[in-house]
Amino acid sequence: MGLFDRVSRVVRSNLNAAVSAAEDPEKILEQALIDMQEDLVQLRQAVASAIASQKRMQQQYNQAQTESNNWQQRAQLALQKGDENLAREALTRRKTQTEMATSLKTQLDQQSATVDTLKRNLIALEGKISEAKTKKDMLKARASAAKANEQLQSTMGRMGTSTAMGAFERMEDKVLQMEARSQAAAELAGSTLEAQFAQLESGSDVDDELAAMKAQLLGGSSEAQGSLPAASAPAGNSTSTSDVDDELEKLKTQLDQL
Repeated sequence: MGLFDRVSRVVRSNLNAAVSAAEDPEKILEQALIDMQEDLVQLRQAVASAIASQKRMQQQYNQAQTESNNWQQRAQLALQKGDENLAREALTRRKTQTEMATSLKTQLDQQSATVDTLKRNLIALEGKISEAKTKKDMLKARASAAKANEQLQSTMGRMGTSTAMGAFERMEDKVLQMEARSQAAAELAGSTLEAQFAQLESGSDVDDELAAMKAQLLGGSSEAQGSLPAASAPAGNSTSTSDVDDELEKLKTQLDQL
């Protein structure tokens, strides 16, 4: 294989690959339909021209037939009048017109066959164009659906690693963290509030108990003072009151340490 053949094959293969890659189904189908429409116009023009030629031949054939008949009648008239030379001339003219009519009839038959063929081709091309239009619309719809699906799949493939989806994921994590902190703060606030109320409730019980003890002590002291003479208080009463005060201070100290 020569170098020129190899280079030619490489060039043709690259051109074919480039053309195949550049082919858009919708544009190619549209152009193919335009080409078929142009062929249809040309074929209609050819059919019209063939029919016009057929009509002219038909007229010429009819005229030749008419002239042949006329010369036949003239030849008969000349014979009736006894003029053989004139009759012979008329028959010669008749023969010429008859031969012309025969030739025209042959051409007319051929032209009629050509017109019929062209008409059949025209009908077939019109049917193919109608079918091509329907198929073009169907293929265009399928091509559009395929392109849309390809774009969708490409978009879905990029969404997993795209910046936008990464931002969504980061924001979702941040919102989850914010919700967790909010719940923790609520739980801490609730536990502190409960502890404060528990302390208040506990303090109330202690205060009540302290008040009860104070009342009891005061009551006991009053009874002791009432049983003794007012003028002479025993020396041991001062010592008892001091002991009670000491006991009370101890209780206060214990309560403060709670």
